[in-house]
Amino acid sequence: MASAPQSKVAASRRCIRAGTALPLSAIRNPDNPQTLMAFVALGSNLGNPRQTVLLAFDLLQNLSDGPLLRSALRETAPVDCPPGSPPFINAAAGLAPRPGETSRSLLVKLQFLEKQIGRAPRRIINEPRVIDLDLIAFGRQILNEPDLVLPHPRAHLRRFVLQPLKDIAPDFVFPGRDKTVVQLLTELNSS
Repeated sequence: MASAPQSKVAASRRCIRAGTALPLSAIRNPDNPQTLMAFVALGSNLGNPRQTVLLAFDLLQNLSDGPLLRSALRETAPVDCPPGSPPFINAAAGLAPRPGETSRSLLVKLQFLEKQIGRAPRRIINEPRVIDLDLIAFGRQILNEPDLVLPHPRAHLRRFVLQPLKDIAPDFVFPGRDKTVVQLLTELNSS
């Protein structure tokens, strides 16, 4: 029983704290597998959302081949959710996929973590949920399959994704786009 809190503390110490941004060269070099990064958007609006997102950070660290990049936590209003939905706690994480990891295998692991944390099967689109782990980018990969689209098709339009992503990768450019996270946020703020 005493080892669980210690392992949580150890895992959180391996995480890179908010405000430590990833160098652009580490994001944009698809020829070097050591610099391949996957970005995950985290959201929670049921139970204790802050604690849930912090737990998700700890679990995501176990999927990373290096220190997990993690943003600050932000409370945001629900977007396109059923009326009466509670506010979300949103964050972003950057992880270095382990050797042999693919976007598909990482998606399966993210879905497993969602279930492990307590996410119930979806009944209504955008309903309140204990945890949501969205794979928003996997290196420079562009993919359009029924159950996996990369980069995430709406990430570049969502402030609740871009603001936390700015904490860890402000110069990231979504594959197929030509503007950085900072530039996309500036456009959202001016519209």
